[in-house]
Amino acid sequence: MDVFACAGCRAELTAPVSRVALPAHTHHGAWEELHPPLMQPGTYAVDPRPTGPPWRLWQDVGAEAAARQGVYAPVYSVSFGARNRIVVAPGDSRSTALVPEKCEGYCRGIDGRAGPNLACTGCGRAVATRIDDCGSWQTVWLEPDAVLRLPSGLPDGPRPGWADLERAEHRVPPVELDGSWSRRWEAAVGVALAHLVAATDDHPVALPAGPVAELLGHAVARLLPSGPDPRSVGLAGPGVPEPRPRPDVLLVPRHPGTGEPWRPPGSGAAVVPLDSGVWAYLAHPGETSPLPATGVLPEGVLRDDYPLPSRPWHLLEPHHGAFRDTLVGLPAIRGPRLRRYHDGAYRP
Repeated sequence: MDVFACAGCRAELTAPVSRVALPAHTHHGAWEELHPPLMQPGTYAVDPRPTGPPWRLWQDVGAEAAARQGVYAPVYSVSFGARNRIVVAPGDSRSTALVPEKCEGYCRGIDGRAGPNLACTGCGRAVATRIDDCGSWQTVWLEPDAVLRLPSGLPDGPRPGWADLERAEHRVPPVELDGSWSRRWEAAVGVALAHLVAATDDHPVALPAGPVAELLGHAVARLLPSGPDPRSVGLAGPGVPEPRPRPDVLLVPRHPGTGEPWRPPGSGAAVVPLDSGVWAYLAHPGETSPLPATGVLPEGVLRDDYPLPSRPWHLLEPHHGAFRDTLVGLPAIRGPRLRRYHDGAYRP
């Protein structure tokens, strides 16, 4: 396990933490809602992309400079913030204090618009940004140039791996306890569909029957064209029998530790990465047949009144920002077919 310390005075700024994959929903929450912490206690992740202020208008930046920042199609503004910022749960931060003049927010908290708003209590150096405003997951972002990663002296716990995807607790249900669609699902579907648009070059797709079609069909129909000669899509990953015949595109999980997409051995098939918890629910949804009755009917007799899973009154919609931000970050968007798709749907 690691701890992050101030680069100026070496005061420890975090509890011991272990690295995991950056969540797909990191920058995509639900507007006007307060969210829980993004990261699980004792974990951290790194965002390789530029994030946060300063922001510059696309029209002032130009396509070439924007591409160097990882943005390949017109958007309103482009981040020129630091790369490789480190995110931890607020409860894992240590020895920092808010900088009052940098605590602006939209309405219910701090959104980090003014840059680092946490200072090291040891030396006063600006080291991190706390974000907890509505529509944002609660986070503390450590500035890569202001901190040092040091060994904690504690042994690492079990590293997240592919085997975790088969554990029931790794699955993320699509519906929250209050009966609304999961915010994590909405963002994960938006990210995945952007990759699907790129993988199919904006061609129609045919989803496999079952949970994939049931939960993603509406979103796919809204964002991709319909018509003849669709590209087939299948679910693939560790512990899942490979579909036959092999589909044109495979929906695969991201590794929970590294974030890298799973790839079938010896195959060059196009893959669309999906949040590992969302993928795990689609691949291993749990009990879907009538429950064995006990105490009333003989053992082995199945009930015929198994309740259907609860669903919100409206169909699952992908997070619009997650879809667009992912799409403009894919170099494939510069191809003529996808660029026409983007320019027909959006204006910077």
